[in-house]
Formats: sequence, structure tokens, C-alpha cells
Amino acid sequence: MAVPHPLAPLSKAEFERARDTVVKLYGPDSSLFFRSIYLHEPPRADLVSFLQAEHDGTLTDSTPRPLRLAVAHYDVIHTATKHLEYAQSVVDLNLSWEIERRVAGPRDQAGYPPFEFAIFYDACVKSSLFKEAMAEFVLPEHFTVTIDPWPYGGLDPDDDRPRLLQGLVYARDGSNNNPDSNHYGFPIPIIPVMDVATKEIIRVDRLATGGAAQDGLEPAPRESDAKPKPLFLNSRPSEYVPELLDRPLRTDMKPINITQPEGTSFTVHPDNLVEWQKWRFRLGFTPREGAVLHDLCYDNRPILLRVSYSELTVPYGDPRPPFQRKQAFDLGDGGFGRAANNLELGCDCLGAIHYFDAYLTDPRGNPTLAKSVVCLHEQDNGIGWKHTNFRTDRAVVTRLRELVVQCVVTLANYEYIFAYKLDVAGGITLETRATGIVSVVAIDEGKRSPYGNVVAPGVLAQNHQHIFAVRIDPAVDSYAAGDSRVAVEESVPVAADPETNPYGNYYEVRKRTVEKACWLDAEPMLNRLVRLENARKKNEVSGRPVGYKLTPPPTQLLLADRNGLQGRRAKFAHHHVWVTGHRDGELWAAGEFTNQSTEEKGGVYDMVQRGDWFVDDEEGEQRVNKDDEDEDGGKNAEEQGRLSSPILWSVFGLTHNPRVEDWPVMPVEVHHVNIRPADFFTSNPALDVPSFKNKASVIVPCCGGRQDLKAANANSEAEEGTVQRDAAAHMQGPGPDLAAGDVGAHVK
Repeated sequence: MAVPHPLAPLSKAEFERARDTVVKLYGPDSSLFFRSIYLHEPPRADLVSFLQAEHDGTLTDSTPRPLRLAVAHYDVIHTATKHLEYAQSVVDLNLSWEIERRVAGPRDQAGYPPFEFAIFYDACVKSSLFKEAMAEFVLPEHFTVTIDPWPYGGLDPDDDRPRLLQGLVYARDGSNNNPDSNHYGFPIPIIPVMDVATKEIIRVDRLATGGAAQDGLEPAPRESDAKPKPLFLNSRPSEYVPELLDRPLRTDMKPINITQPEGTSFTVHPDNLVEWQKWRFRLGFTPREGAVLHDLCYDNRPILLRVSYSELTVPYGDPRPPFQRKQAFDLGDGGFGRAANNLELGCDCLGAIHYFDAYLTDPRGNPTLAKSVVCLHEQDNGIGWKHTNFRTDRAVVTRLRELVVQCVVTLANYEYIFAYKLDVAGGITLETRATGIVSVVAIDEGKRSPYGNVVAPGVLAQNHQHIFAVRIDPAVDSYAAGDSRVAVEESVPVAADPETNPYGNYYEVRKRTVEKACWLDAEPMLNRLVRLENARKKNEVSGRPVGYKLTPPPTQLLLADRNGLQGRRAKFAHHHVWVTGHRDGELWAAGEFTNQSTEEKGGVYDMVQRGDWFVDDEEGEQRVNKDDEDEDGGKNAEEQGRLSSPILWSVFGLTHNPRVEDWPVMPVEVHHVNIRPADFFTSNPALDVPSFKNKASVIVPCCGGRQDLKAANANSEAEEGTVQRDAAAHMQGPGPDLAAGDVGAHVK
């Protein structure tokens, strides 16, 4: 059997081998609950050696290969003591042998697996506390109750239990007999809190439902003799499924079909190697990140070793307790991969589509097939480049075709669509779309609130933010250690000077190399760019370093007080760019354990504090940190600074102050991170893209009239002498060309 590529996803047999290896480590006095099993990526040094041989064409059967490893995340419950620990085991798949095990600290909480969310409903149904809280309200006839489990957020000072889960409570109008009726339109002002270990509801928080600040931050006290409060007396349905809408569907939309009659231009190999045009990469998929791109190359020249979404935090800006706990970390607390949709042809992805499946684990460690969690397709993104020579009346135009790797996740009420887009001009775009249903709470009818927007009677959509972090591991035209570097470039105005800038129109392009780990912020007034460069290769035309550039999106960052609970938990969200030193396995912008954290630990802030550097000193000698050695003489390299390869983290956000138009389901908000070649090529890499006319395109006459399309095209081509065809109107000389000698030039 062929040996798998080091970056190929685990096969079903490898998945089961990893599980069986872990199970054998524990006896009958322990119970295991598996959270995830997936490929443990090789150490960078081992992987790079293999990739260099692969791309050089020197790969043979005797080429050293990185160990084929898997990582398993699981809970261990010790039967006698009822003690639970969260463990990670790295397994050598060839030897079926555990080579490493890490056990989380007592205050470190792993993300929630689906089975923990599943028990929340049952806990509420059994809970006398929940029933007592619900007894405060009267619901209309036919209404039922539904609950969304939610991450607990940061622990309050008086929270001493190790693992908690909270829930947002809603009602559903069952009178229409449709299970898809939108329950988010009927929020109930309580939040039950569950102790995950005991599966019991330990308290139910009552919520304030006032509007302005004078209503106070706390809910009105519950009177012991008060009658139950009727809910939803003047509420109205907020439906989005077609059969329940209060308006007819449009009937004037004609189909748009995307066809590729000669097939697609990409090739997908069995080990997830994708080749398209001059691009090649390997697609990975993890339960936490979802889709990951490895070894991204153009024309066999490496650009990025790895790129992935690393974290997303969603803090809510309502100061009324307990809403300070509404701060999800959607990758660390839940996981993009675990929440990935099974994509549907003709709905999520249009055209000629290739789908990728992935294996996820059930609690017993069995591989369960997640179908169609990533889609791959080509799309047209408008004009790629064009120039019209009005002297000759000839236009050359090409289309900007893209290859799209797309994944869609649903996390409670929200959907995120994230896509990696590669284009024929060597560009890389990370596109993020947010849609779904805004998180809402109850508000007293007739009131307004500074904490959000009333989107329906009694329904307040709270102000909040979505702040993403993308991790980028550069390998610009080289895999070799020390070849990649990061630089910052700015375009700076220069004051008028009689000698150097007499008319004041000069501006200076300033550039500096990032020499040590740091953070940066976007600055559109300076056109601040982050360049990923090769430290040793120069462009043969410009003489500048071969590279790619990233323009940090100048989006608003975390608004919560930096010293408050939300600010301490998401230090990564304080800056647009972080540059840190590489360590194997460091993938998480907010640290590995985000669930119930009170402080970001092990994230980019700590990585910067470590003090890594990226260039040698002026004498060319590598600096040595004297603190690198501990008392035993061993290295403590994970905690101390050292010479390292740079890792770039791009942070961008969406501040969402809801509109009525976001209800009951919001149109997509779209954000882009653009990574573009900057002196990587010696000319426009899309010059060789064919320029041809799409024969399926037709003219559509105006005013609903009909006419012969051939005649229409012929008439449009026959028109002469309009200003639009006048070369001078386009600032081009009308011609004919002048003989060089006639205008005074010397001719040899």
C-alpha cells in the first residue's frame, strides 16, 4: 500500500488505529469520551525537508519521511474517584504507540463537544429551578419552549465550579404546525446555568428587560405574590422559511446557470492535493479550524506553508449582568470543523463542484463521516485586466477567474461562510461572510435601548462584535529556515523643500524589517502594508526582495475595556497584526483553552512577550538568550525568546449594531483579507490568460421588447464615429504614428 503523504488526512483505518491505541492505555476503572481525532501535523523542520525533496523532484522511496502521527483529544473519567481530566495523546500510527500525552490544568477548560450541548435540554426539563423560573411567565396557547445552549463565557468572581454551560431560552409558536417556525422572535428573559459534571441546573439568572439606563442594570425583583406575567401579547411572527412568510415570493427572477461545458480546470488527487492553473496546495480539515490550506505554491514556487482561521470571538456590549458572559470563542469553545454544514449542490455552491468529506469522532472514538463539509469550484470575478487601444480600436480583456475553497458553519443562531480564493494573477483572498439570525433578548414593549436595536415588538437585538484572527505561515519562494521575513511599508508625505521637493508633490515609501516579535495596527492614512518577503532573493527586474503584501483591514477592534473580563480574555483582538516566532503546534491566537477563561493564556500576546527575534545581529552571529537554559541546563525554548521564523496573524472585525433590516435573518456582511504578489513575479502573471469572448452571453433588449439578437449585435458593431470610439476622448493620440526622424529623433 502506498505511504500517505505527510499532510494527507487520516484514513478511516488510521483514525481507528489512533482510537484503539488510546483505549488500550486505560483499564476498566476508567471511562473515555472522545472529543476529536485528526492528523497531527509533522514538525516544521521534518515537513520542510520532505517538501523540498518533493518539489525538487528528488523524492524517492528512501527519502526520510516525517512520522505519521495522529492526535486524540478526550476526557478520562476515573470510576473510583469520579475525577475527570482532559487529555491529549499523540500516537505514532506506524507503531500504534503513544509518544506524548498532555493533561490540562485544573482550571483549563476544553471546548464543548456536541454531546455536552445535547444534555442541556434534558437538564432543564428535569430541573425544579428551571420550572420555578418559568412559572413567572404565561405563554400564549400553542407556544412551546426551546433552549439554545451557549458557552458560559468568562467566570465571575463567585463562580467556583469547574465547568459550566448556560442557555438562552425562547418560545416557538406551534399553532402553524411547522417545526421551522422562528423561535428567536419570542425571547424569554431567563438564563439557566448547568454544572456539566453533575448535569444539573444550579441556578437560573433572571434578565433585565428595561430600556434606558434609568431602568437599571438589574432585573426588577420578583414579588412573591405577583401574578405570572403574560408574554408576547402584542408580538408578531418573525418568519424566514418560505412557506411561513407574510409576503409572496418574487416571481420575476429568472435562473442564472453557471456551466462549464468542457469540465473544470482543476484536478483533485485522492490525498487532497489540488492543482489548478499554476496553483497547487493540499487541503486539510480539523475539528477546530475547518478547512486549512497547506503548502500553497504558484508555478512550483512556495508562498505559504500553512494558512487557516485561528479564532473568532463574539463579545456582546450589553452591560447588564449576566450578559458580560455572552462572549463566545467560536473556534476554541465550539469549533468551525465540528459545526461545518453538509453543503448542498445548487444552494451553497453553484456550478461544477467538488466536495470534500472528513472524519469526525463520536464519543466512543468511532469515525463518523461528515459529508460535503468543504466545496471546491471555479468562479468568474469580473474583469481581470484590460486595455483598449483607441488608436487601433482594439481591446484586449481577460477575466479574473478564481478557485474557491469554501466552508460554511452554523453556530447557534449565526452562520459564517469562509472561503480561500486563489486567482489567475497570483492573488490570495480570504473572504469572510456573516449571516444567520442576530442574538436577541426580551425588552419591555414600547421601550428603546442604548444596548441594541428593537427589531420587533419586545425583541432587542444586542450590539456586539465579531473579531477574527487568521494565522499565516509564510514560505516565500523558499522553505529554508531564515529565508522568510516580514517588513512594514508605509507611504509618507514629505514637506515641500526648495532643493528636494520644490512643488511638494513627492512622498516617500518607507520600509523597515520586523526584527522581533511585535504587534502592528492598520493605518490607512499611511497605506501601511505588511510584506512577506524572501530575505535572500531579489526580483531580477526591480531589485527588490521577492515577496507578497498584505494590507491589514482597518476595521474596528475590541471595544470592551482592555482590563475588563472580555478584554483580558481576547488580547489578540487589541491589534490588527501580530508577528510572532514559530513554534510547532502554536495555532491559536487566543490560546488553546478559551472556554471559561478569565485571561488569554498562550495566545499571541504571550507569544510576543516571549521575545523571539527574526534576524541575526549586525555581526552576523546568532544571538543567544542567556535565560534560555533552566537550572538543569536544559532548554526552556517554549517560554524563552530565540531566533525564529516569523508567523503573521491578521486580525479583523465586524462591529454589528443591528439594523431592522437584519431581522429576521440578516443579509451577508462580507470582509476580505487580500494577499497579493509584490515583486514576486517579473511581470503580470496573468498575461498568459486567454482573451476570448464568452459565446453564451447575449444582448437583452430594454423595455421588455423583443428583437433579433443577431441583428442587435450586428447593429452595435456597425456604429461608427461616436465619441466613445474617438481616441482623443480617451486621452490617446489619434494617429497615425510619426516617423522618428520626422520629429527630430536620431535614427541609426
